[in-house]
Amino acid sequence: MPLDTELGKKMLQLITSRYDDRHWRKQIEKTLSLPQTGVTDPVQQQIFVYLKHGLKAYKSRRADPDSWIIGGYATKEVINRAKFQPQLVGASLKQDDVAFLGTDPGADVTEAWWEEMLVQWFDVPEEEKLAEQENSQAENSDSSSTIKAKA
Repeated sequence: MPLDTELGKKMLQLITSRYDDRHWRKQIEKTLSLPQTGVTDPVQQQIFVYLKHGLKAYKSRRADPDSWIIGGYATKEVINRAKFQPQLVGASLKQDDVAFLGTDPGADVTEAWWEEMLVQWFDVPEEEKLAEQENSQAENSDSSSTIKAKA
């Protein structure tokens, strides 16, 4: 199940407040490389996509993996633009929607919390897992019956 509103808020606070801490740069880069479908709240998803595009380093047209500009003036500029001009992030966003950006998420956000957040990002609810298993079993039984018919 993707991140709920509270986890999404902490994740965005982590990205926008600890970017100058060398210890957190790799984790922030890893988080930015994740798909935006891991964030359920539509407002937070817009903010995440804005940060993802705003912090992407210039790339040539080669098929290099994404890289990020984390730390320094450019990162601060992207975050301040989001905070003070929320309409750049999304047309319907208000100042209240982005007010939490740049504030530290608290002492409980540690590497262990970050690892748990990653698990939550990609976790699939049990109902979806069961439905996927049933679909794959049905497909496998169909293909095995056609193989037997051909033999």
